[in-house]
Amino acid sequence: MNKKQEDYQDHTVEWLKLRDEIFYCQKCPLYQTRKYPVIGEGSHQAKIMFIGEAPGFNEDQTGHPFCGAAGQVLDDLLNKVGLLRKDIYICNILKCRPPQNRDPQKNEIESCVPYLDRQIDLIQPKVICPLGNYATAYILEKYGLKSMIQGISKIHGQIFEAKNISYRLKIIPFYHPAIATYNPNTKTILENDFNILKHLI
Repeated sequence: MNKKQEDYQDHTVEWLKLRDEIFYCQKCPLYQTRKYPVIGEGSHQAKIMFIGEAPGFNEDQTGHPFCGAAGQVLDDLLNKVGLLRKDIYICNILKCRPPQNRDPQKNEIESCVPYLDRQIDLIQPKVICPLGNYATAYILEKYGLKSMIQGISKIHGQIFEAKNISYRLKIIPFYHPAIATYNPNTKTILENDFNILKHLI
């Protein structure tokens, strides 16, 4: 076995280990009400990583991220910039659905983000696109940009450079695609923001 094969095998083992840890996680009470944890999907070599807030009803029932109405919006946005789901990696801050799709609580985020951090470390994307306020706030703070945190309506579509890592990483916050399911006028804003990705892929 050569070095490349060994690295690939090690990488696969880490993903399997992470998957099992998430599947059997009981670090916060959300495991008691979930049907399935939603780990994430896509390419493990993705250059672009999308991070949402938490699974909704459809995601909880299937274990797949963004498989409901918001997922259809996301697919349309990706298609418009020449991307497919298999080209990216997509996951959420929380791996389990909060009851009634309520906002994530601080203790839930703190319990769950170590899994997200490991996903980021394994993929090492060139671009991270947090979707909505919770994901944006976490990612900006994680990469030393806490002073840049504002509501998503003020910073959507802006490009930030990560400051505290050894490789180049851009962070581009977007509105969460779910917004377009109840406010169709925001679809145009999302499309304009997603066009930024055309110049980065």
